[in-house]
Amino acid sequence: MALTTRGGGGGGDKAPPPSASDSSLGFLTKRDTEVKLPRATRVKNKTPASVQITAEQILREARERQEPEIRPPKQKITDSIELSEYRLRRRKEFEDVIRRVRWNVNAWVKYAKWEEQQQDFVRARSVYERALDVAHRDHTLWLKYAEFEMRNRFVNHARNVWDRAVSLLPRVDQLWYKYIHMEELLGAVANARQVFERWMAWRPDTAGWNSYIKFELRYGEVERGRAIYERFVAEHPRPDTFIRYAKFEMKRGEVERARRVYERAADLLADDEDAEILFVAFAEFEERCREVERARAIYKYSLDRVPKGRAEELYRKFLAFEKQFGDREGIEDAIVGKRRFQYEDEVRKNPLNYDSWFDYIRLEESVGNKDRIREVYERAIANIPPAEEKRYWQRYIYLWINYALYEELDAKDMERTREVYRECLKLIPHKKFTFAKLWLMAAQFEVRQKNLKAARQILGNAIGMAPKGKIFKKYIEIELYLGNFDRCRTLYEKYIEWSPANCYAWRKYAELEKNLSETDRARSIYELAIAQPALDTPEVLWKEYLQFEIDENEFDRTRELYERLLDRTKHLKVWISYAEFEASTGMGGEDSESEEIKNEVGYQEQQMERIRKCRGK
Repeated sequence: MALTTRGGGGGGDKAPPPSASDSSLGFLTKRDTEVKLPRATRVKNKTPASVQITAEQILREARERQEPEIRPPKQKITDSIELSEYRLRRRKEFEDVIRRVRWNVNAWVKYAKWEEQQQDFVRARSVYERALDVAHRDHTLWLKYAEFEMRNRFVNHARNVWDRAVSLLPRVDQLWYKYIHMEELLGAVANARQVFERWMAWRPDTAGWNSYIKFELRYGEVERGRAIYERFVAEHPRPDTFIRYAKFEMKRGEVERARRVYERAADLLADDEDAEILFVAFAEFEERCREVERARAIYKYSLDRVPKGRAEELYRKFLAFEKQFGDREGIEDAIVGKRRFQYEDEVRKNPLNYDSWFDYIRLEESVGNKDRIREVYERAIANIPPAEEKRYWQRYIYLWINYALYEELDAKDMERTREVYRECLKLIPHKKFTFAKLWLMAAQFEVRQKNLKAARQILGNAIGMAPKGKIFKKYIEIELYLGNFDRCRTLYEKYIEWSPANCYAWRKYAELEKNLSETDRARSIYELAIAQPALDTPEVLWKEYLQFEIDENEFDRTRELYERLLDRTKHLKVWISYAEFEASTGMGGEDSESEEIKNEVGYQEQQMERIRKCRGK
């Protein structure tokens, strides 16, 4: 089909035919290079087929059409010659296998079983003996050999095999069990007992001893069983063996014998790691015998001996026992014991968890046993913080404080209290940090004991080793209360020497002198204070100094102070205060305030003068 352009002119150019070659394709045409995809098959009939085929049906048909397995034909032996040839051939095959894998026990066993099937027991026995030359340490081979002899009723041969097996492998329990079982089946009880005795000479584990005891009990030999139990607990002195022995006696109604067994065990195994099991069984035995007091005594004795970390079951049993047989006090003791166990577990896991120690101490203090309380306090304070940083010690130090308060207030033991304070103050690294609270509490304790010398010594040591503002304040307060003003002056001087920038110390020192009517001393202290190069709250100090001069009616000194203050700062509040001072005072001089204004004209002039002064400043 011809294509025309929109431009004018005659006919347009014709398009090349599809078969025409393209210069970029060489000698190939576009039709040669087209990729022809298969046409999509369209399903015309989408209705389901009348006969449906399932996967199961496909698998079944595949199995049915599978060709049958090719099996060798069955050989029928008709005479002795063929039998001899068959046996010769099979023996040759077995011998070849054995030559290749001589160490393979299964090959030997198959060979021996085949000879057994041929009823040639001598040859089978010979095969087993040859196998034992190769693998005499394999106990399964001995078992197969002995079972072969037993199966074919060669009793003496079987005994011989078992005897050799247990002599070579005495630590294999299965050989002993099988040997004894054979003797029992034959009714040879004496022989079985003899085998057991041979076995016990090798000191087997508990299972072997238990089997021996059960063997004797099966034949009603109680005394023999008891004798074996005695040997058993001597060989294996463990809680479970003694418990088994005691149950044996209880089953036969021998209560006293059973109690003696438990008592022996308690004396012998009190420190054993499994002692908890023994004591629980002993207490339950006494409960069954209706011996409640004995059971309670056993529980309490065991709780004292068994470590707290292994006594969880013991506490639970004791609590249940007290709920069943005890009174209110006994139940409370059991509950306390359970809580004590919980706290012990917590402090064992993390001994530096001081909150757990506080809870544990409160529990013991609620019970009121002094020895236990002191023991817990001593264990708690033994856990010193690992680092010499105050944040680690802040919680720990309260253990010592509570300990001292307990000894003073509850135990009433003043010497022990004094010792607690002394040891605590010795323990703290005062060069790095200190606790003023502890120094003050130790000093206050000595004051309560009317031992002022000791109190002064403690506070003096505190000031010398680790001075702090709280210590100075409390020491001065004590001396002031006692009326020792010279000591107070000395302490204020040391306080100021330690912290010259502390305005509180300067103010309180001046206040002391003012209260003692030592005006010149107070003024000198104020002068020294404002002369310091650095102060923490200078405005408070200047304010108090100014107020001091005003109270003394030293208005000229006050004006001079204001002038000196204005030389240092031009703050608005200073100017306002100065103006208010001038407005509230007279024209100047001490005489102006002492005389009264006699007429109204003079009063008005004075007021005008004050206003001018305020404005002029």
